[in-house]
Amino acid sequence: MKAGLITGASSGIGKELARIHASNGNNVILVARRTEQLQELAKEIEGKYNVKTLVLSADLGKIDEVQSLISTIKSKDIFVNYLFNNAGFGGWGKFSDRSASDDHQMIAVNVQALTALTHGFLPEMIEKNEGKILHTASTAGFIPGPLQATYFATKAFVVSLTKATNYELRNTNISVTALCPGPVKTEFEFAAGMGNAKMFENGADAYSTALKGYKAMMKGKTIIISDFGFRILVKYLAPFIPEAFVLKVVEKIQTK
Repeated sequence: MKAGLITGASSGIGKELARIHASNGNNVILVARRTEQLQELAKEIEGKYNVKTLVLSADLGKIDEVQSLISTIKSKDIFVNYLFNNAGFGGWGKFSDRSASDDHQMIAVNVQALTALTHGFLPEMIEKNEGKILHTASTAGFIPGPLQATYFATKAFVVSLTKATNYELRNTNISVTALCPGPVKTEFEFAAGMGNAKMFENGADAYSTALKGYKAMMKGKTIIISDFGFRILVKYLAPFIPEAFVLKVVEKIQTK
């Protein structure tokens, strides 16, 4: 059986990616920690789109659970031909004020789990010469981020990894895409302790963001910056703006 694996599928962009992928007639594997929300989504998807679903609860901050997730899926003889590495979280505050354990956990989910899952399923895609991978990154991946230093750094890793791996796969039928949104109205800002931050006041909605990422993935694009304003800023203006000014602006818009 073929299926698309979506991490962080219990809410936000991940939930919308699962709906979009299923609406195109694809089976889905829904992964997150919150089993009840996943089961509700699975029931909705099966009822609407007549596809198969598999719910797997996992804490992607624990590498043993990531490896167990990969093993479980392989044991069921499922070919993950679409991989949506969407799970991730941020954390607000000066780097020196944040706990090392919180930042290690962030790196485990945003970087380590994403890398492990890609290693886990990419080889079979290459063997079959079929597959697409969509990493949920961020416009944060293109600039440093005072007050979210570690989060911005993790997304820079995702952007860089995407560019390199997609290039390596250029002579195959497989592509790797990074979805790089600006602020999006999901549960992210509250989980990151930024519920009152100015930057989320006019955030995009999760569905339109997910759809842009999905379409870019289907076209095999390497990077999709889903917000038009941020696309202009990152591609055309940022290279000419002094970094000191960028740092000051990023800090200001993230101030509560």
